[in-house]
Amino acid sequence: MRTLFPSACLLLGLGIGGFIDGIVLHQLLEWHHMLSGWYPRDMQANMLADGLFHLLCLILVMAGVALLVRAAPQAPPDRGRRAFGWILAGWGWFNLVEGVIDHLVLGVHHVRSGAGQLAYDLAFLAFGAALVAIGTLLGRGRVREPG
Repeated sequence: MRTLFPSACLLLGLGIGGFIDGIVLHQLLEWHHMLSGWYPRDMQANMLADGLFHLLCLILVMAGVALLVRAAPQAPPDRGRRAFGWILAGWGWFNLVEGVIDHLVLGVHHVRSGAGQLAYDLAFLAFGAALVAIGTLLGRGRVREPG
């Protein structure tokens, strides 16, 4: 039987990655909002879209927690490190999917619009790829038996 543990942690990572993006880039730095590429002056539409985005992130986190509770009996002995790894990988997948679709394909928004916006978007993708690689290594890693 295949365990739900990695999937649960990846789902958590997707939601957490979205929350980090929304809190840091949307709210704290004010670099963009969900629809700022399409409606740069319509704050009402952007705030509504940001709120719906955060609601989606919350649903992902809640689903991840529910799956994690269900997967607990089959969790590996080194579950803390593996969970951290898969959560990082989920965050990275969030960056990659959201970055390609919203930033590059649809142009809904960019990480930071203006001069150098492509560099910011590519850095966001590179950071996401690094999170996926590091997280997957941690999540799949085997524990060394003592002695």
